[in-house]
Amino acid sequence: MSDLLWQKPGVAVDAQIQAFLAGDDVVLDREFFLHDIAASRAHAQGLQRIGILSGDELQGLEVELDHLAADFRSGDFVLDARYEDGHSAIEARLVERLGDAGKKVHTGRSRNDQVLVATRLWLKEKLARVAALSRETAHVALARAQAEQHLPLPGYTHLQRAVVSSAGMWWAGWAEAFIDDARRALDTLALVDANPLGTAAGYGVNLPLDRAHTTAALGFARMQVSPIYAQLSRGKFELAALEALGSATLDLRRLAWDLSLFTAAEYGFVALPAQYTTGSSIMPNKRNPDVVELMRATHASVAAARTEIEQLLSLPSGYHRDLQSSKGAIFHGFGRGLAALELLPALLSNLEWKPDGMRAAMDAGMYATDVAVEQAAAGVPFRDAYRAAAASVQQAGEGRTPEGSLAARVSPGAAADLRLDELRARLEGLQVPGT
Repeated sequence: MSDLLWQKPGVAVDAQIQAFLAGDDVVLDREFFLHDIAASRAHAQGLQRIGILSGDELQGLEVELDHLAADFRSGDFVLDARYEDGHSAIEARLVERLGDAGKKVHTGRSRNDQVLVATRLWLKEKLARVAALSRETAHVALARAQAEQHLPLPGYTHLQRAVVSSAGMWWAGWAEAFIDDARRALDTLALVDANPLGTAAGYGVNLPLDRAHTTAALGFARMQVSPIYAQLSRGKFELAALEALGSATLDLRRLAWDLSLFTAAEYGFVALPAQYTTGSSIMPNKRNPDVVELMRATHASVAAARTEIEQLLSLPSGYHRDLQSSKGAIFHGFGRGLAALELLPALLSNLEWKPDGMRAAMDAGMYATDVAVEQAAAGVPFRDAYRAAAASVQQAGEGRTPEGSLAARVSPGAAADLRLDELRARLEGLQVPGT
């Protein structure tokens, strides 16, 4: 490991203690390394603007930071156990190549400042991806709602057959859900889009740092003004980001449950493309919906990451080393969550309905609500109409069809009035960065 900036003369570094302190930093910082390089460039520019670095020194630093980023992408530079963390690796490389200019780049910063801005940039990137994938999923659902709005599908409450529904209603429900998920991701992105660079360890420094420049250079919407709040927001913003991701993975879990049921032989409503299933290792007669089941499990990882962050935040104000653990939580939460969401649009595009099975599941009792509502519309008190319909459930379907039931469902958002144009307008109003 390279020399530690904070090491005191005469005090030996205990390898076991240092390993515990470093934790998984070197491994995790690979995820944030390019963002750390970008922030180091912006910080160096700010130092030059206040006279800490000369123009030539800045030019040399920017060239070497570009080379380091290129070497990292190509694999020529590996962030490994030679370094305490990503930040010390950047500094070691700059010192090796540039000498004193490399030693100056840490002026006015703390390692906490470095990880805070790197993870903040990373969170912005990931939230934009959550929004983009949610929007893409909503597009698929809206298109299929339009195409399949008249296809009858049994509707369930309490896992019991309840009323006639439609594929159009099913798709429209998921479309609106993922529109809201995209909206929440964008709103959370706006929350975290605040530049903490230049707040050091939470109390600022005795230099006139050009924080307005670094805010613009890194593409932040605003500067996070208070150094103390920069520390208070660490964990708080990560928690908000995981909650936004969790909105999408929670909807994914419930959608996956529907598909788990609908693909079962007892339902027989949906066929999945072969690539989304696997063969049993012991039962030659079956294919398993493993992709759907692992999608269903994904929210557990996001929820676990959220809980880990929440438990870290039982701290007084100021920086505490406990917060180091927040890196692992967001890495694992977003790693699992985004991997599942990436697969969702194509899965929804390619699943196939099995209309014969859907129609066979319709029974007479599923028209009983129609009978009661029609009588109420004709002037019969609803309680009386309800009791009469309940007494003659087996005759409720006489002369009725699923298509007729759907055509009569005229309340806003129901099968005969899906309001897809309204949902489409909401979807088209979402502006996702980078798309």
